[in-house]
Amino acid sequence: MKTKPTRRFVQSLLSLAFASVLTACATSTAPGAVGIQRQQLLIVPAETVNAEAAQGFKQLSSTASSKGKLNNDPALTRRVRDIGNRLIREAPVFRPDAAQWAWEINVFDSDEVNAFCAPGGKIGVFTGLVRKLQLTDDELAAVMGHEIAHALREHSREQVSQQTVSGAVVEGLAAASPNNAGIVGTLGNAGAQLFLHLPFSRDMELEADVMGLELMARAGYDPRQAPQVWKKMQRLSGGQEPVQFFSTHPNSANRIAALEANVPKVLPLYEARVGRPLSR
Repeated sequence: MKTKPTRRFVQSLLSLAFASVLTACATSTAPGAVGIQRQQLLIVPAETVNAEAAQGFKQLSSTASSKGKLNNDPALTRRVRDIGNRLIREAPVFRPDAAQWAWEINVFDSDEVNAFCAPGGKIGVFTGLVRKLQLTDDELAAVMGHEIAHALREHSREQVSQQTVSGAVVEGLAAASPNNAGIVGTLGNAGAQLFLHLPFSRDMELEADVMGLELMARAGYDPRQAPQVWKKMQRLSGGQEPVQFFSTHPNSANRIAALEANVPKVLPLYEARVGRPLSR
């Protein structure tokens, strides 16, 4: 027979979740020229997240290889890896330990307009991204810099940590109201999704945009070209984008505005790398 949870138990559960938030807040990277300093909740071990990501990347690559969909365009693979390696060399500016990561870069044959950098430095670029958007090297560097920034900031680890804590809180609220546990649980999960996970995801996307902007500038790619990626995305989508509040990603117009606002911060880095001042 199940016993009703005591008030003391519920209070202990909620206190534990709150204590986890207080003790696990940190920032995973140096601020860089773009000045990213947001505190992050990181209670899940990095080793756990990185190991799972490495295994997933290995499986994805193995499956693609068995289907003849992995790195079978030598010119494109070389181009993607050259750009990626230039960006990777700049990663220690944000976190020195990234120089010791086991970086990998693969190109997957797929019409999907996408790319990723899994925790620990496992990079994948889909051919549909490059071909459908007809990306220049500068634009491809903007996308890859964005994805690398996600890994440097440990956004996946942060999201898992957020979900762990919010899950404990929702369970506590449901346990405190056993007669309405279903309603409380549903409302709690909906609230956590709308007001915690989605907004933080949008913050993470904008962080990755501006950090990627700095990476590309330091690597010698023109940061002024980064907004072009999202203008191309707008044209490709035909302007059909979800309402920003209900999306994990900022809409393209907001991303373009944020990138353009941060270009002046990183343009001197690009000028120093290419060895000449640019006309304003």
